[in-house]
Order: sequence, then C-alpha cells, then structure tokens
Amino acid sequence: MKNSARKTTLDPLAMVLSPPVAFKTTTQVGGSMKAYRVVGKFPNGKIIQSFTQDVVANDEDEARHRVESSFGSRHRVTRRSIKIASIEQIDPSTSNEAKVISAFRESTTPAPAETSPSTEEE
Repeated sequence: MKNSARKTTLDPLAMVLSPPVAFKTTTQVGGSMKAYRVVGKFPNGKIIQSFTQDVVANDEDEARHRVESSFGSRHRVTRRSIKIASIEQIDPSTSNEAKVISAFRESTTPAPAETSPSTEEE
C-alpha cells in the first residue's frame, strides 16, 4: 500500500505572516459602532428591577446580547428572564455611560496649552 498522506513543509515565515483561520483577521475599531439605549426589567430577588443601560454595538441584536450577557454575569439572571422593552439608537453625546463616552471620544487629543514664563521664578 502506498502512503496517501501528503507531506507538508511548515515554513516559519509563512506561519508568522498568515494568522490562523480560527481567529478574526479584521479588526473593528469604532468604524460602524453605534450607541444604543436598552430599557427593560429583570428579576432581582423578590422584586422586578427596571433598568436603562447604554451600550456600544454594531446593531440591535448585538446590543441585546451585550445587555443580556452583562446582567447574566453580574446578577446571575438567565437570558429568558430579562424582559427588554425597547432598544433604540441614541446620539453618543447624550449618554453618561463611561463605555459610550470612551468609544466615541475624538481620536486626536489637543496639544497642551503653551505657558508663558513666569517672572516670579528668578
């Protein structure tokens, strides 16, 4: 019988330059991200707690996923027990959430203000 397995040579340079298939090769850095406000309720002990949370996501489905995973992690609430009343796209400047402010901050920082020399330091 012939050995039907092919010999493959592993070129170290090719391995460094080409990323593995299991990982995303493109990065998303705020290009198509939008701010969403999610309003709803979830059971917190014996009471039903209402919430309003602003998130950064590509679309409404991702915004829903981010809120459900956040409450599941923080409050141990299952996804089906979280009742989302509305998901609406908002202007990022109206949000007070740190994640939203950080995601839509201007990428260029202003130069430091130039100070005049003080006459007191002689």
